[in-house]
Amino acid sequence: MLKRLTASLPCLVLLALTLSGCASNNYMDERAADANGTAPPVTLITDQLVQEQKKQRAQRATQDISKLINPKPSPYTIDRGDILSIVVWDHPELAGPVNLGQLPPTSTGNETNGSGLPPAGFVVDHEGRIQFPFAGQLKMAGLTEDQARTLLAGKLARYINKPNITLRVQAYRSKRVYIDGEVKTPGLQAINDIPMSLVEALNRAGGALPTADQSRMVLERAGTSYQIDMQHLMSKGVNLAHIMLVNGDVLRVASRDESKVFVSGEVVQPKSLTMHNGRLTLNEAMGESGGISPTGDGRQVYIVRRTPKGPQVYRLDARAPDALAMAEEFELYPKDVVYVAASSLANWHRGVSLLFPGALTSAVGVVK
Repeated sequence: MLKRLTASLPCLVLLALTLSGCASNNYMDERAADANGTAPPVTLITDQLVQEQKKQRAQRATQDISKLINPKPSPYTIDRGDILSIVVWDHPELAGPVNLGQLPPTSTGNETNGSGLPPAGFVVDHEGRIQFPFAGQLKMAGLTEDQARTLLAGKLARYINKPNITLRVQAYRSKRVYIDGEVKTPGLQAINDIPMSLVEALNRAGGALPTADQSRMVLERAGTSYQIDMQHLMSKGVNLAHIMLVNGDVLRVASRDESKVFVSGEVVQPKSLTMHNGRLTLNEAMGESGGISPTGDGRQVYIVRRTPKGPQVYRLDARAPDALAMAEEFELYPKDVVYVAASSLANWHRGVSLLFPGALTSAVGVVK
């Protein structure tokens, strides 16, 4: 037994010296990185930090969307490109080429009459006018159907006693919005006599897909982007049916895949996680990954976050008494990386296994 220990002694001494050198080199590398300013700052997660981040998140979620809210939208106004159906009762000679049964009342204007041409009717020209018998040119742009009917009746009253007129928009072609992203049928949607609310727009696009992130919708209007978090707005009592879209708006519904969080390192199941309606806490991320593995160091749970000023690293000491409470309150951001470092014993074992394959097995055999 003594001979076997004596024979293994040089190997064990060399192993100890090697490990000491590795530890020293690692320490020097960390100091050099800090001296050069290349290492990102590491912030310890405390209750005070959690409360500060909750305030910052609330401030970002309070974007002023008052310009989008209109509980009582105005009636549809005629504009350039619309096609009007006009009938003067008892005077079929004034009907023109209109076919009342050709299109439904809520036509988008994309339909044709079978010949590839737009439906027949009185087209509002680029100046917002139409040409009607006896009445001549009439300015229709900016008028509602009732206002346009009253205007035409006043012009025809000079020639017809108490004219009875039916006027409606046969094809809506002047106002449109574009819906993109995680909806069933993305594309253009015409604004018609039914107010184009946020809910109506999503409904016309076939509804949001299961992969849609309803907390990350973006509405582009006149060069301004409005972040729409449906869950947050509903929790504040905002009626989504009062958010109105106008001509030229672009609504984009983001995918949940764009807001993933990545968990790696010494956890039971390293994986990428999808946020739940834009929300995922550190505690939930660790739970869905199976928790810290036996080789992990609970004192070194890191969250790496990309910010406009550079990477920001947060550290949680999971062994602290209030660690679980802080982890439950610490909210993650899209593309965050949660990393659990290995324990000192695990690093030592792996270092030995790499430098001297089978050395630990031999040492254990010597002791036996």
